[in-house]
Amino acid sequence: MKYISKKAPMGWNSYDYYDTTVTEEEVKANAAFMATHLKQSGWEYIVVDIEWYSRDAGTKREQYQYIPFGDIEMDEYGRLQPAVNRFPSSADGKGFKPLAEYIHGLGLKFGIHMMRGIPREAAHRHLPILGTMYCANEIADPSSICKWNPDMYGVRKTAPGAQEYYDSVIGMYAEWGVDFIKCDDICNTNLYVENPYSAAHEIEMLHKAIEKTGRDIVLSLSPGPALLEKAWHYEKYANMWRITDDFWDRWDLLLDMFQRCELWQNHVEEGSYPDCDMLPLGKLHKGFGEERDTYLTKEEQKTMLTLWCMFGSPLMLGAELTKLDEWTLSLLQKTEILKLVDNAYHGRQETRDECCAIWSCVNADTKEKYLAFFNFNQELQEISCDLSEVEQFREMSFHNAKAEELWEGEQTELTEGILTAQIPAHGVKLFRII
Repeated sequence: MKYISKKAPMGWNSYDYYDTTVTEEEVKANAAFMATHLKQSGWEYIVVDIEWYSRDAGTKREQYQYIPFGDIEMDEYGRLQPAVNRFPSSADGKGFKPLAEYIHGLGLKFGIHMMRGIPREAAHRHLPILGTMYCANEIADPSSICKWNPDMYGVRKTAPGAQEYYDSVIGMYAEWGVDFIKCDDICNTNLYVENPYSAAHEIEMLHKAIEKTGRDIVLSLSPGPALLEKAWHYEKYANMWRITDDFWDRWDLLLDMFQRCELWQNHVEEGSYPDCDMLPLGKLHKGFGEERDTYLTKEEQKTMLTLWCMFGSPLMLGAELTKLDEWTLSLLQKTEILKLVDNAYHGRQETRDECCAIWSCVNADTKEKYLAFFNFNQELQEISCDLSEVEQFREMSFHNAKAEELWEGEQTELTEGILTAQIPAHGVKLFRII
């Protein structure tokens, strides 16, 4: 059985700010901030993203994001280890266990990134696979590689020792205290355009390996876009899967997410969460060369967070948390909005055209009702909706109903069951019907 969670995961991921370069000290600082300022609002995962095993990550950033055959930390069984120069508590074979214990001590959960497959260096050196008579070169598939990262070979589907390799890696993660695994180059193996789901068997191997640990571990698959025709497979073997390629702070990318959410809205369910990717808020991009503020306007940021919540996507922050301004922090403490990622809430798109979209959300248990108006135009727009025509509101009474707007706290009267509001450019208003 895969891990079943009561809500879509909420947390922080190091990638949008640090890229490949995050250190133990920086992870701890963000975890401490989350514990103090965000945990009470539902944020709980701290995820160390890509190349935590690289000693020289970021040292040739003007030439490479991922240094070919770089200086990596690896044990005698071909299993990648935290780079000691960046994660000093991992010395003497401790791995991420000390860092995980620190994060657990804050009442939070710990996650790490992994690339699918086995390190190329392990295959070239014919390193043994723990507990078997096989070696890395016997399970490595040199014809299965990543388009953008040179670190790994894929694992052969039927090779003896292949499942045991994944068992050894995931078992080690469980011993470290890992609660969340983001596996990359697996949701869509986009180098292989004729077979973009070529790593389906490795998803199944990961799922089996996690089951064997007996530990509740979220399995998140990247990058997207996920394949809609493979929804059944994602739902069976994973908890999260990216429905987009890397999402950044541009209006055109945000606008495109409305179409993606429309396609995937019927696949959000307990333990299975189509993933809209990280929230590029606050300070970003230091690991890419220079720190900058998000390019999204304040209205666009509210639009993004509202869509993610109404849809039921996981929420992963990409900002450097210790540098959040008061306005952005207040955005992330809106529990009345953030609670919509709970499994009890079901969001649906009611309408969408080139000018606007309307989403509804209903709590299956309490019958709480929400309606969001999204304005795609570059100027103020009036949007109206007859609540009796909303699919999820059928058979509900709206006699003397009112609407409370959750971002600003204003109340709006309904006229004969019709809700009308002025929505700012690229903005949103999210109403609770009372």
